[in-house]
Amino acid sequence: QEQLVESGGGSVQAGGSLRLSCGAPESIFSAAAMGWYRQNPRSQRDMVATITSGGRINYADSVKGRFTISRNDAKNSVDLQMNSLKPEDTAVYYCNANLEASDHRKLSYWGQGTQVTVSS
Repeated sequence: QEQLVESGGGSVQAGGSLRLSCGAPESIFSAAAMGWYRQNPRSQRDMVATITSGGRINYADSVKGRFTISRNDAKNSVDLQMNSLKPEDTAVYYCNANLEASDHRKLSYWGQGTQVTVSS
């Protein structure tokens, strides 16, 4: 089972910053659209930001201007820089990789999740 390994969660006060990182096997990373999603007990798992293998980026409206997603092809990792954090950003953040196999099956991998807590 391929795995995505996340790091960088934690607790911070409102207005602060955190940086999440997710490492993936090269066999996945090179072809995948990578992304970050989040979920809290009251909601479904929602997209935060995604970046394709070609560098096309998409953000949720709620994080535009505050969060930045980036790929590090040398390290097979994707980072999420989170600035100006708000209490409503509190959630478990999950790394995701989506790609298409050679037989055209859609493959999706998830990390174990990392907690981000923002206090007011």
